[in-house]
Amino acid sequence: MTPAPALSVLEKTFGYDSFRGQQAEIIQTVIDGGDALVLMPTGGGKSLCYQIPALVREGTGIVISPLIALMQDQVDALSAVGARAEFLNSTQSSEERSRVEAAFLAGELDLLYLAPERLRVSSTTDLLDRGAISLFAIDEAHCVSQWGHDFRPDYLQLSVLHERWPSIPRIALTATATETTRREIAQRLDLGTARQFVSSFDRPNIQYRIEGKQQPLQQLLSLLSSEHPGDAGIVYCLSRASVEKTAEFLVQ
Repeated sequence: MTPAPALSVLEKTFGYDSFRGQQAEIIQTVIDGGDALVLMPTGGGKSLCYQIPALVREGTGIVISPLIALMQDQVDALSAVGARAEFLNSTQSSEERSRVEAAFLAGELDLLYLAPERLRVSSTTDLLDRGAISLFAIDEAHCVSQWGHDFRPDYLQLSVLHERWPSIPRIALTATATETTRREIAQRLDLGTARQFVSSFDRPNIQYRIEGKQQPLQQLLSLLSSEHPGDAGIVYCLSRASVEKTAEFLVQ
């Protein structure tokens, strides 16, 4: 059964009438104060798994995000639905940071986005000590894996969240993690006792096909002409030069 406060936020704030997949169970785990490690495909609704608990629980949800552009997008989207969200990162002036910090300390924020490197700065951890925190969300958690192509050394410091604030629930989320990487995330972030939620990555609307590479540009043109006339699509290439060459060929 979906908890009433969470469902109310889903409907009134985000405009959806029901949860998908494991969302309800994940959200309730965090609302109840438990830790969670979430593996969910892109487009599966990961963000709601921490945004809704942050809106239900008392205090401000602290979201660790590796990309400044992603922070801005999330804050803009949340502000558009009436949630009180801000970020702290290196792009801001000291006056802007002071404004956000004051709002956090006054309890005026639902969510606050931080870059992982800010947790190495004592002024940031001291700030968090002085405010009311509802949860910690670690987005793109695979960045902690030293075997991954998106490894971020600053993510290795995030075990401090449990060490310094042991009573505050944490949720780590990723769309990119093998079983080995999941174990590494749990170990490095001190999430050994967290509930793990692994969603299916089966996408029935996506088809895979492998073709022998003979005359790739001509093969691509033939595919587009015969199977996708008039359709829109994306062609991925291994380099910028290859993108430009392919685009020029298709335009001609």
